[in-house]
Amino acid sequence: MSIGQSSRLRVLVVGESWIKHTTHIKGFDQFQTTEYEEGAELFLNSLGTSDFDVTYIRAHEVSNRFPTTSDEIDEFDVVVLSDIGANSFLLCDETFLRSEQTINRLGLLADYVENGGGLVMVGGYMSFSGIDGRARYGMSPLAAALPVEMLDHDDRMEVPEGIVATIDMPEHPVLGGTPADWPMLLGYNQVKAKAGSTIVARLGKDPLLVVGHFGSGNTVAFASDLAPHWAPPEFTNWSYYPQLWSSVIGWAGGQ
Repeated sequence: MSIGQSSRLRVLVVGESWIKHTTHIKGFDQFQTTEYEEGAELFLNSLGTSDFDVTYIRAHEVSNRFPTTSDEIDEFDVVVLSDIGANSFLLCDETFLRSEQTINRLGLLADYVENGGGLVMVGGYMSFSGIDGRARYGMSPLAAALPVEMLDHDDRMEVPEGIVATIDMPEHPVLGGTPADWPMLLGYNQVKAKAGSTIVARLGKDPLLVVGHFGSGNTVAFASDLAPHWAPPEFTNWSYYPQLWSSVIGWAGGQ
Protein backbone atom coordinates (compact mmCIF):
# COMPACT_ATOMS: atom_id res chain seq x y z
CA MET A 1 0.00 0.00 0.00
CA SER A 2 1.66 3.18 -1.11
CA ILE A 3 1.02 6.53 0.47
CA GLY A 4 -0.23 9.08 -2.01
CA GLN A 5 1.56 12.25 -3.02
CA SER A 6 0.22 13.92 0.13
CA SER A 7 2.14 13.15 3.33
CA ARG A 8 -1.16 12.85 5.21
CA LEU A 9 -2.03 9.27 6.07
CA ARG A 10 -5.56 8.22 5.18
CA VAL A 11 -6.95 6.38 8.19
CA LEU A 12 -10.15 4.34 8.46
CA VAL A 13 -11.36 3.89 12.06
CA VAL A 14 -14.05 1.25 12.66
CA GLY A 15 -16.00 0.48 15.84
CA GLU A 16 -16.18 2.07 19.30
CA SER A 17 -19.94 2.67 19.25
CA TRP A 18 -22.88 0.84 20.78
CA ILE A 19 -26.61 0.94 21.51
CA LYS A 20 -27.95 0.30 25.02
CA HIS A 21 -31.51 -0.96 25.54
CA THR A 22 -32.33 -0.72 29.24
CA THR A 23 -35.27 -2.08 31.20
CA HIS A 24 -36.21 0.05 34.21
CA ILE A 25 -38.18 -1.76 36.92
CA LYS A 26 -39.91 0.47 39.50
CA GLY A 27 -42.07 -1.64 41.74
CA PHE A 28 -45.07 -2.88 39.74
CA ASP A 29 -44.14 -0.82 36.69
CA GLN A 30 -41.40 -1.17 34.11
CA PHE A 31 -40.38 0.61 30.94
CA GLN A 32 -37.53 0.57 28.42
CA THR A 33 -35.15 3.23 27.16
CA THR A 34 -32.66 3.08 24.30
CA GLU A 35 -29.44 5.08 24.07
CA TYR A 36 -26.74 5.37 21.43
CA GLU A 37 -23.17 6.02 22.59
CA GLU A 38 -19.72 6.44 21.06
CA GLY A 39 -16.41 5.85 22.81
CA ALA A 40 -14.10 7.09 20.07
CA GLU A 41 -14.39 10.84 20.62
CA LEU A 42 -11.14 11.39 22.54
CA PHE A 43 -9.23 9.10 20.18
CA LEU A 44 -10.61 10.77 17.05
CA ASN A 45 -9.96 14.22 18.49
CA SER A 46 -6.37 13.24 19.24
CA LEU A 47 -5.86 12.20 15.62
CA GLY A 48 -7.30 15.51 14.52
CA THR A 49 -4.19 17.21 15.87
CA SER A 50 -1.98 15.14 13.54
CA ASP A 51 -1.44 14.84 9.83
CA PHE A 52 -4.18 12.28 9.23
CA ASP A 53 -7.25 12.25 7.02
CA VAL A 54 -9.66 10.23 9.17
CA THR A 55 -12.83 8.42 8.13
CA TYR A 56 -14.97 6.98 10.93
CA ILE A 57 -17.32 4.03 10.45
CA ARG A 58 -19.49 3.32 13.48
CA ALA A 59 -20.23 -0.26 14.47
CA HIS A 60 -23.77 -0.29 13.06
CA GLU A 61 -22.55 1.20 9.76
CA VAL A 62 -20.15 -1.61 8.81
CA SER A 63 -22.65 -3.45 6.62
CA ASN A 64 -23.28 -0.40 4.44
CA ARG A 65 -20.05 1.56 4.63
CA PHE A 66 -17.06 -0.77 5.06
CA PRO A 67 -15.19 -1.29 1.77
CA THR A 68 -16.20 -4.29 -0.32
CA THR A 69 -13.62 -3.97 -3.12
CA SER A 70 -9.84 -3.66 -3.22
CA ASP A 71 -10.18 -0.27 -4.92
CA GLU A 72 -12.30 1.02 -2.06
CA ILE A 73 -10.07 -0.21 0.74
CA ASP A 74 -6.95 0.95 -1.10
CA GLU A 75 -8.20 4.49 -0.53
CA PHE A 76 -6.80 4.12 2.99
CA ASP A 77 -3.26 3.70 4.30
CA VAL A 78 -4.23 2.35 7.72
CA VAL A 79 -7.34 0.58 9.09
CA VAL A 80 -7.99 0.72 12.84
CA LEU A 81 -10.44 -1.75 14.42
CA SER A 82 -11.53 -1.11 17.99
CA ASP A 83 -14.12 -2.99 20.03
CA ILE A 84 -16.10 -4.43 17.12
CA GLY A 85 -16.42 -8.19 16.65
CA ALA A 86 -15.82 -10.31 13.59
CA ASN A 87 -19.55 -11.00 13.17
CA SER A 88 -20.18 -7.37 12.20
CA PHE A 89 -18.01 -7.98 9.11
CA LEU A 90 -18.98 -11.59 8.39
CA LEU A 91 -22.77 -11.30 8.86
CA CYS A 92 -23.57 -8.21 6.86
CA ASP A 93 -27.05 -7.55 5.50
CA GLU A 94 -26.53 -9.38 2.22
CA THR A 95 -25.77 -12.67 3.94
CA PHE A 96 -27.63 -12.49 7.25
CA LEU A 97 -30.86 -10.88 6.02
CA ARG A 98 -31.05 -12.02 2.39
CA SER A 99 -28.86 -15.18 2.18
CA GLU A 100 -26.89 -13.62 -0.66
CA GLN A 101 -23.26 -14.38 -1.53
CA THR A 102 -20.99 -11.43 -0.82
CA ILE A 103 -17.37 -10.46 -0.22
CA ASN A 104 -15.72 -11.61 3.00
CA ARG A 105 -14.81 -8.20 4.40
CA LEU A 106 -12.21 -9.61 6.79
CA GLY A 107 -10.64 -11.61 3.96
CA LEU A 108 -10.52 -8.39 1.95
CA LEU A 109 -8.86 -6.63 4.90
CA ALA A 110 -6.28 -9.41 5.29
CA ASP A 111 -5.42 -9.16 1.58
CA TYR A 112 -5.15 -5.39 1.92
CA VAL A 113 -2.57 -5.78 4.70
CA GLU A 114 -0.64 -8.44 2.81
CA ASN A 115 -0.41 -6.05 -0.14
CA GLY A 116 0.99 -3.22 1.97
CA GLY A 117 -1.81 -1.72 4.04
CA GLY A 118 -1.48 -0.92 7.73
CA LEU A 119 -3.63 -2.58 10.39
CA VAL A 120 -4.15 -1.66 14.04
CA MET A 121 -6.41 -3.67 16.36
CA VAL A 122 -7.19 -2.07 19.71
CA GLY A 123 -8.49 -4.15 22.59
CA GLY A 124 -11.93 -4.24 24.13
CA TYR A 125 -14.83 -6.54 24.90
CA MET A 126 -15.31 -7.15 21.15
CA SER A 127 -11.67 -7.30 20.08
CA PHE A 128 -9.37 -10.31 19.58
CA SER A 129 -11.35 -13.19 21.22
CA GLY A 130 -13.42 -10.92 23.44
CA ILE A 131 -16.03 -11.45 26.11
CA ASP A 132 -17.25 -15.07 26.13
CA GLY A 133 -15.10 -15.56 23.01
CA ARG A 134 -17.69 -13.65 20.96
CA ALA A 135 -15.35 -11.36 19.04
CA ARG A 136 -14.09 -14.49 17.22
CA TYR A 137 -11.16 -12.98 15.30
CA GLY A 138 -9.08 -16.10 15.84
CA MET A 139 -11.58 -17.98 13.65
CA SER A 140 -11.56 -15.34 10.91
CA PRO A 141 -9.35 -14.64 7.89
CA LEU A 142 -7.88 -11.66 9.74
CA ALA A 143 -6.13 -13.97 12.23
CA ALA A 144 -3.29 -14.50 9.78
CA ALA A 145 -2.62 -10.78 9.47
CA LEU A 146 -2.53 -9.89 13.16
CA PRO A 147 0.84 -10.04 14.99
CA VAL A 148 -0.66 -12.04 17.87
CA GLU A 149 -2.32 -15.38 18.43
CA MET A 150 -5.71 -15.33 20.13
CA LEU A 151 -7.17 -17.57 22.79
CA ASP A 152 -10.05 -19.94 22.01
CA HIS A 153 -12.10 -18.63 24.94
CA ASP A 154 -12.91 -15.42 26.81
CA ASP A 155 -9.62 -13.52 26.81
CA ARG A 156 -10.46 -10.63 29.16
CA MET A 157 -8.11 -9.84 32.02
CA GLU A 158 -10.00 -7.55 34.38
CA VAL A 159 -7.65 -5.64 36.69
CA PRO A 160 -9.82 -3.34 38.85
CA GLU A 161 -6.85 -2.49 41.07
CA GLY A 162 -5.03 -1.09 38.04
CA ILE A 163 -1.92 -2.24 36.21
CA VAL A 164 0.93 -0.22 34.72
CA ALA A 165 2.66 -1.14 31.49
CA THR A 166 6.27 -2.22 31.32
CA ILE A 167 7.95 -0.84 28.22
CA ASP A 168 10.38 -3.42 26.83
CA MET A 169 11.56 -1.31 23.89
CA PRO A 170 11.30 2.40 24.78
CA GLU A 171 13.20 3.42 21.65
CA HIS A 172 10.92 1.60 19.22
CA PRO A 173 9.53 4.06 16.66
CA VAL A 174 5.96 2.86 17.24
CA LEU A 175 6.11 4.73 20.57
CA GLY A 176 7.17 7.98 18.99
CA GLY A 177 9.43 8.97 21.86
CA THR A 178 6.67 8.87 24.49
CA PRO A 179 7.96 8.32 28.05
CA ALA A 180 8.06 4.87 29.60
CA ASP A 181 6.00 5.79 32.68
CA TRP A 182 2.47 5.23 31.37
CA PRO A 183 -0.68 5.79 33.43
CA MET A 184 -2.45 2.71 34.72
CA LEU A 185 -4.95 0.61 32.77
CA LEU A 186 -7.83 -1.43 34.20
CA GLY A 187 -7.81 -4.48 31.95
CA TYR A 188 -6.84 -5.99 28.63
CA ASN A 189 -7.26 -8.88 26.21
CA GLN A 190 -4.81 -11.71 26.82
CA VAL A 191 -2.98 -12.55 23.60
CA LYS A 192 0.25 -14.29 22.62
CA ALA A 193 2.85 -12.71 20.38
CA LYS A 194 3.49 -14.62 17.16
CA ALA A 195 6.96 -15.81 16.29
CA GLY A 196 8.70 -13.04 14.40
CA SER A 197 6.64 -10.23 15.92
CA THR A 198 8.00 -7.74 18.46
CA ILE A 199 6.66 -7.11 21.96
CA VAL A 200 7.14 -3.41 22.67
CA ALA A 201 5.18 -3.21 25.94
CA ARG A 202 3.64 -5.64 28.45
CA LEU A 203 1.08 -5.74 31.22
CA GLY A 204 2.59 -8.12 33.74
CA LYS A 205 3.79 -11.10 31.69
CA ASP A 206 1.26 -10.57 28.90
CA PRO A 207 1.84 -8.56 25.70
CA LEU A 208 0.24 -5.13 25.54
CA LEU A 209 1.73 -3.57 22.40
CA VAL A 210 2.92 -5.95 19.68
CA VAL A 211 4.08 -5.02 16.18
CA GLY A 212 4.75 -7.17 13.17
CA HIS A 213 4.46 -7.57 9.44
CA PHE A 214 2.14 -9.51 7.18
CA GLY A 215 3.27 -9.64 3.60
CA SER A 216 4.17 -6.06 2.73
CA GLY A 217 2.00 -4.52 5.45
CA ASN A 218 2.63 -3.42 9.03
CA THR A 219 0.38 -4.68 11.82
CA VAL A 220 -0.12 -3.54 15.41
CA ALA A 221 -2.00 -5.12 18.30
CA PHE A 222 -2.75 -2.95 21.35
CA ALA A 223 -4.36 -5.32 23.82
CA SER A 224 -6.00 -2.75 26.08
CA ASP A 225 -8.52 -0.04 25.23
CA LEU A 226 -8.38 3.49 23.88
CA ALA A 227 -11.42 4.55 25.94
CA PRO A 228 -13.16 3.62 29.21
CA HIS A 229 -13.53 1.40 30.99
CA TRP A 230 -10.15 -0.28 30.55
CA ALA A 231 -8.60 3.08 29.67
CA PRO A 232 -9.47 5.30 32.65
CA PRO A 233 -9.28 9.11 32.65
CA GLU A 234 -5.67 8.93 33.85
CA PHE A 235 -4.81 7.29 30.52
CA THR A 236 -7.15 9.11 28.13
CA ASN A 237 -6.21 12.50 29.62
CA TRP A 238 -2.50 11.67 29.61
CA SER A 239 -0.62 14.47 27.87
CA TYR A 240 1.12 11.88 25.65
CA TYR A 241 -2.11 10.11 24.63
CA PRO A 242 -2.33 11.93 21.24
CA GLN A 243 1.37 11.41 20.54
CA LEU A 244 1.19 7.70 21.34
CA TRP A 245 -1.72 7.00 19.00
CA SER A 246 -0.31 9.20 16.26
CA SER A 247 2.93 7.23 16.47
CA VAL A 248 1.14 3.85 16.46
CA ILE A 249 -0.86 4.76 13.37
CA GLY A 250 2.10 6.42 11.70
CA TRP A 251 4.20 3.27 12.19
CA ALA A 252 1.41 1.07 10.82
CA GLY A 253 1.22 3.37 7.80
CA GLY A 254 4.95 3.19 7.13
CA GLN A 255 5.89 6.65 8.34
